[in-house]
Amino acid sequence: MKQRILVTGGAGFIGSAVVRHLLQSENNVVANVDKLTYAGNTESLASVSHSPNYQFFKVDICDRAGIQNVFNTFKPDAVMHLAAESHVDRSIDEPSSFIQTNIVGTYTLLEVSRNYWRNLDVERQESFRFHHISTDEVFGDLVGTDDLFTESTPYSPSSPYSASKAASDHLVRAWHRTYGLPVVVTNCSNNYGPFHFPEKLIPHVILNALHGKSLPIYGDGSQVRDWLYVEDHARALVEVLRRGGVGETYNVGGHNEKRNLEVVETICDLLDELVPPGSTSESMNISSYRELITFVQDRSGHDRRYAIDASKIKNELGWVPEESFETGIRKTVMWYLDNRHWWEHVLSGDYRLDRLGASLDVVSG
Repeated sequence: MKQRILVTGGAGFIGSAVVRHLLQSENNVVANVDKLTYAGNTESLASVSHSPNYQFFKVDICDRAGIQNVFNTFKPDAVMHLAAESHVDRSIDEPSSFIQTNIVGTYTLLEVSRNYWRNLDVERQESFRFHHISTDEVFGDLVGTDDLFTESTPYSPSSPYSASKAASDHLVRAWHRTYGLPVVVTNCSNNYGPFHFPEKLIPHVILNALHGKSLPIYGDGSQVRDWLYVEDHARALVEVLRRGGVGETYNVGGHNEKRNLEVVETICDLLDELVPPGSTSESMNISSYRELITFVQDRSGHDRRYAIDASKIKNELGWVPEESFETGIRKTVMWYLDNRHWWEHVLSGDYRLDRLGASLDVVSG
């Protein structure tokens, strides 16, 4: 019997990877609910958009009537909640949309899901799941060089973004504890890979380098992140949905701790190999893409180090990442070289004809 899975934020970076992964199996029917903000891109779903097992609903998760209509129409067996405002810099400049989407939107989904779930028959109630996808940023900074975030690490968010995600995590657990809603929660490390919106560090560096522009790095570039290839993350999320324990939390990490400067230098070295300086008009005046690196003033409240202990998901569900950083970053750089049409549409705004392309002048880590 086919499983009917409602994915929120399925036109976003991680969400689209989850939708594509789910639809590799004919046993899944997917409803994608997405408001299509600046970061939502239906072109990321071109490979599956004509599948008979795929449906799209342009609905804001804060719109209770709209979400209720999706539930009534689609009748999901599970919810994978990925819709979120997620860019730290934007949350510092304008936190209100983060409060609205990440907190009020999650509350709205929980209430619609709870009312829907309690009216299911007993068998479907027992199999129903609400999977909330979150971030390791809710934990704040790691102090020691050997410390790791575990599922029991206390929350200490540093930015409006991470605070709003922490609040949403608490809401999900409260709806499980108070109402019995069958939930699972995952907290992931920094994702990267194909279809990543160009305001984020890795795609921003790739595209700036290809255009011969400066590669700005916050502070001294010593901030450490654990990098997780997005398709590995999608596999992990589906495993947690299917086999994770009700009420449990699973940390998902890539086992790839890298300083931001090291990430940028690795991209530069790959581009030196794949698109040698001097081979394009934009790179005529440099001998290495590393020459484009510049250091800019650090952002407010910038956490220094994140690192995930992913032993629980490995031991209980058997998930481990397939990609090392070296293999994943090479695949990512090559994807951007081979899929110019996708990112050119983003930079021009053509992917979303009713608004101009977003400003991409600041790099986030």
